[in-house]
Amino acid sequence: MISIRAATAEDAGAIAHVHVESWRTTYSGIVPEAYLVGLDEVLRAKLWHEWLTGSTFVLIAEKEGQVVGFAHAGPNREALERADSELYAIYLLQDAQRHGAGSALLRAIAAVLANRGFRSMAVWVLERNTARNFYETMGAHLAASKVIEIGGMKLMEVAYVWPEIRSLIPAQEA
Repeated sequence: MISIRAATAEDAGAIAHVHVESWRTTYSGIVPEAYLVGLDEVLRAKLWHEWLTGSTFVLIAEKEGQVVGFAHAGPNREALERADSELYAIYLLQDAQRHGAGSALLRAIAAVLANRGFRSMAVWVLERNTARNFYETMGAHLAASKVIEIGGMKLMEVAYVWPEIRSLIPAQEA
């Protein structure tokens, strides 16, 4: 059974582990391997500790007391038509994927944002990331694209938008 809760600063290490491991499995063959090998959980934990004490929103998914995923969201970092908030990241360990944790995290973070007055949400995803199917299945629409650089490689990133984030929230929670 997956449970979702707000992350605390004490979760920084567990979130960093999920972040690094999910990047290595999700982006293998997309992002340069040297970049993935060089990801550092200790450094990432320090960054997460800072983010968790900031003004953005982070939820974690737990299974049997272990953190298996997280979602991080807040105001848009760059202007994007039809979106006033942004899902900065949503990642799950590979074993936790395709069991409903991603959908639960997405719905829960949408509820947090809606309760804070946000009405719409965007997410940027690498064009070659198969998670694009997840966003489309969850009702997002392709809205924009840009070129970014990761590990010295230029990659296409696309934005998906949910014009009404309340559409992600089950009626009993809205």
